[in-house]
Amino acid sequence: MDACPGALQVHQAADGALARVRVPGGELSVGGLRALAAAAAEVGAGVIELTSRANVQVRGLRDPGEFAARMAEAGLLPSATHERVRNIVASPLTGQGGRGRLDVRPLVATLDAALCARPGLARLPGRFLFALDDGSGDVSALDADVTIFPDLGSMGVLLAGVDHGIRCPVGGSVDVMIAAAEAFLEEAQGAWRLGEIPGGPDRIAARLGATTSGTPVASGKPLASGKPLASGTPLASGTPLTSGKPLTSGDQEPPIGVIPLRDGSSGLGVIVPLGRLSAGQATALADTAVNAVRLTPWRGVVLLELNDATSAAKTLAKADLPSDPRSPWAGLSACTGQPGCAKSLADVQTDARQAVGFAQGEPVHWSGCERRCGRPRGRAVDVVATPGGYRVERDGVRRTYTDVTDMTRSAR
Repeated sequence: MDACPGALQVHQAADGALARVRVPGGELSVGGLRALAAAAAEVGAGVIELTSRANVQVRGLRDPGEFAARMAEAGLLPSATHERVRNIVASPLTGQGGRGRLDVRPLVATLDAALCARPGLARLPGRFLFALDDGSGDVSALDADVTIFPDLGSMGVLLAGVDHGIRCPVGGSVDVMIAAAEAFLEEAQGAWRLGEIPGGPDRIAARLGATTSGTPVASGKPLASGKPLASGTPLASGTPLTSGKPLTSGDQEPPIGVIPLRDGSSGLGVIVPLGRLSAGQATALADTAVNAVRLTPWRGVVLLELNDATSAAKTLAKADLPSDPRSPWAGLSACTGQPGCAKSLADVQTDARQAVGFAQGEPVHWSGCERRCGRPRGRAVDVVATPGGYRVERDGVRRTYTDVTDMTRSAR
């Protein structure tokens, strides 16, 4: 059974009920953030967790029904039947970043509405993921089940990170994504992700009418070049990729620090230590934001349209929300660990905070067991709890430490 939690179908974790709220495109209104903060403090354990799909979850719920009612009242639960399938990530700086070519926010809204309008798509697994890349190449590297991106005057489509040369006008891109999801359901046979189906990308591409052979997307350069495209403007059909020529996408650094924006204003990329916001920190973000915050797939937050990003950074730093790329919290992540997860061998959240400076300058992920839940894509130093302590894996080299003190002493 697909046990992915939602706001209605909660997961019974070791520390109580856990609910996950989908935030399509990662854009969360200030009002929605305040509602989450209040619900986390008054109904849950007081913490909002950011996920690698730019969604949020709240643990330790004492009354899951009240939590769901609050989310519905805040507009964060528009469909009871489709709430777990609204997994849509988008480039966090879309519409404002210097590398993107298309503001994909209107497409996010259209895709979300189209998903909820089709009763059959309620059967999509809770892990099925859509991504809308604005051309900067950031979210295309997430290997979503279906990704769209601007390319050569049209919109390109990736299936589980593979390009089959499928191109369409921007106005038809949501229809193609919906068709790919429906084709997945016909081919799934119990699979939760497109990549789990043998030959899945090729089979879905064939259903969509593609004839060119697939080429995997590798990390590297931005997806697109050229002038920005106007949001919602129909584009001419593009030229398919040459067969065998890989498309390169962004091996992107998460947006952190003051970010100059196209309209002359500034944005601010904020680090959320270990991807966990207290209710007070969430309120501080809501107080600082203009209209909305954008959650990132790297468990951070971006604020846009700020008059004084430097002042905002100082204000949020007082709430223990740094925005300095040199911060020891940058690139540090951890799974839930004890006491929230019964399978974990250690309280990795506490230990990671104790050893925050360990391997500073490199991405580090702490795991409570060999499953390594929440590990980011790409290269990272792995710190894995074992019955005998922590095993550290870096570039193929392993070393075991008896405890956190032993690790930090060695790092010094």
